[in-house]
Amino acid sequence: MPEMSYVLLQHEQGNLDFVEMPASHAYQLSALNLRLHKELSKLTADNVPNLPRAIAEFRALDLLDEQQSPIGGLQYVNELERTFASIREGSYPLIALLTEIRALQAQLEQWYEEEDLL
Repeated sequence: MPEMSYVLLQHEQGNLDFVEMPASHAYQLSALNLRLHKELSKLTADNVPNLPRAIAEFRALDLLDEQQSPIGGLQYVNELERTFASIREGSYPLIALLTEIRALQAQLEQWYEEEDLL
């Protein structure tokens, strides 16, 4: 079984998401999240998403609440890509952010294929 890490995301309302990532790629999701937050305020579109904030990374996850379960990293990044691709932005060069999201998406797809997890 490959080594996995978790990125803890917190929504504005306080609810939490645990995103399961390959240990070798977790820092990339955290860094991408920080970059996206830095750039969100520059977007002028009317459909800018409310993005949860990365607040922690850790190697082991033992959820005690049976209602909670981790989100797969590729699933999360795919949804992130769909969300940002749907933004109708005219002023800010959104393509740079999409390129970063898609780069991580491609890396994850390759990793999951190499691990025979797709």
